[in-house]
Amino acid sequence: MLSELVMDFFSFIRSAGARLGFSPHSYALNRSCKSASMCKDLKTRVLRLSAQSSGDPTSQQQREWTEVLSATVKALKAGQLVAVPTDTIYGLACVAQDSAAVRRVYDLKGRNGDKPLAICVGEIQDIYRYCTVSVKEELLRDLLPGPVTLVLERSSALNGDLNPFTKLIGVRIPDHPFMRRLCQMCGEPLALTSANVSTQTSTVAANEFEDLWPSLAVVVDGGPIGDESRLGSTVVDLSVCGRYRIIRPGCALSATVQVLEGKYGLLEDPVN
Repeated sequence: MLSELVMDFFSFIRSAGARLGFSPHSYALNRSCKSASMCKDLKTRVLRLSAQSSGDPTSQQQREWTEVLSATVKALKAGQLVAVPTDTIYGLACVAQDSAAVRRVYDLKGRNGDKPLAICVGEIQDIYRYCTVSVKEELLRDLLPGPVTLVLERSSALNGDLNPFTKLIGVRIPDHPFMRRLCQMCGEPLALTSANVSTQTSTVAANEFEDLWPSLAVVVDGGPIGDESRLGSTVVDLSVCGRYRIIRPGCALSATVQVLEGKYGLLEDPVN
């Protein structure tokens, strides 16, 4: 079943490959270790997605993608934390339905317990399972996949230990073929946050958060992320019918507002 899913994935990335330019290649962690003692203690697998020319992936590239996806899914299903590239910045991810894994994300980042985590899903229809949607599906499809986090009312299907202090949840579908397929293969939402300690800046290359590697089962190194603004996704609250509220401007503010106001006539809520 897993091999069939991976093969389906390659059909998907043929169209995205030319634009995103990824081809997987795994490499040993020892190349990045600072010392022999660090390498001995570190059990993290660092799996690299290197650039490729446009066109169909080779059989070798398919095997490498299979390794990366399989290792990352296995780690997530085992309740472990992983680092992944997205369309904006590098992220830390775990299975959102795993309460213990969610707590480890907070511990690793030194994140305040009252700051929520977003979830990441693979398809638009997944949003309806974990959220109560008050906007047209067409609006969702205009913004996702993309560098936008939509804040909606959460449904009872979502883990009650994830952001228990709020009835809302931020949801993402990154415009990144690896992340989309990873969510699809996991079959459940991933809790997603930036790959950095909370007091530090967001990261756009895997080596920028090497200090976190010892706490991660897998680091997927997709190379430098093209958008170096480090602003992260634009976060917009759509939980009130007919209204929107910008929570974080992020990297796609202008385009997001143009869709919300220009196409759908939503009104901006005043800042509280």
